[in-house]
Amino acid sequence: MTRELNFNCAPTMIGSVPFTDPASACAIITKYLKDWPAWPQLTRMNNLENMYIQFSQGFPGIKIDDQKISFERRSDLDQSIERIVSDSLDDNFGDYSIGKEYAAGLHYCTHSSISGGNLKGQVTGPISWGLCVTDHEGRGIIYDEMLAETAARFLKLKASWQENEMRRRARNTIVFVDEPYLTSLGSAFVALASEQVASLLTEVLDGISGTKGIHCCGSTDWSLLLDLPLDIISFDAYNYLDSFLCYPAAINAFLDRGGCIAWGIVPNDEDTLMKESPAQLYDRFCEAVNTLVHPGFSFRDLVRCSLITPICGLASLSIESAEFALSLLKELSEKVSRKYGS
Repeated sequence: MTRELNFNCAPTMIGSVPFTDPASACAIITKYLKDWPAWPQLTRMNNLENMYIQFSQGFPGIKIDDQKISFERRSDLDQSIERIVSDSLDDNFGDYSIGKEYAAGLHYCTHSSISGGNLKGQVTGPISWGLCVTDHEGRGIIYDEMLAETAARFLKLKASWQENEMRRRARNTIVFVDEPYLTSLGSAFVALASEQVASLLTEVLDGISGTKGIHCCGSTDWSLLLDLPLDIISFDAYNYLDSFLCYPAAINAFLDRGGCIAWGIVPNDEDTLMKESPAQLYDRFCEAVNTLVHPGFSFRDLVRCSLITPICGLASLSIESAEFALSLLKELSEKVSRKYGS
């Protein structure tokens, strides 16, 4: 089997960590995630590092109140939208920077040496962002067709700018589109057509020229996501493996065309995490991977096209527990690579 992407079960992470200093955060991350470190979202540092606020800088009419982000119509809204649309069509991302005060970890990583020459980043997806940015009636702006499309183009430009910055120090990059609210697709809470969801996600993915993925940490319509133009699907394999496996045809088609899986195998709540060990996680991981083995696609093949991650961000943990989670990832990756690596 010939594949461009050969991760060999390297460990990486989703984004958020409990640290408040970018240098300390990056030191710990690169200690355990040598092959694929990720720039850290420092959500305890200030409210601007919140994953919804973090990528809002420059969007017209944005208002931030602590952890809440809202939208107010301005007299120059039409002009602002036209500019975002034009810049998106021309791939003109230079004016869509993410300020240091919004992403201190990103700026630290892109101005310091990154171990191994690889770096993973992340951007909040248009579905989750469009639901969390609300108008004067408290409705997500995603329910306004023009604003939803503008938000997707805006996040596309943010992703492009970020990827370009990451390449200052990293030869190879991954950018995940983080979409926690995809777990609510099809519910009364999120009344969106599948076609609109796919279109908005594709818009953002188109802004990522290198390796790209989508992360969702719950149950969702995986067939919709697996059919998108992406390289990696990232999911919570610790709690939602059965939900993912409900789509065998879509998973196999994704793998057959060169797709990779990021297995969220390390829990991110204190009580569950502290009961785990590398040996227990190894058994759980092997059991999960074995469910996808089929003729022409061996266990070793799946290892080559896999990453391992925590199930989601680590910001809710103590610093000590977050480091323990990263150490479990490292030890699990080494254990799998020793037996099945190439």
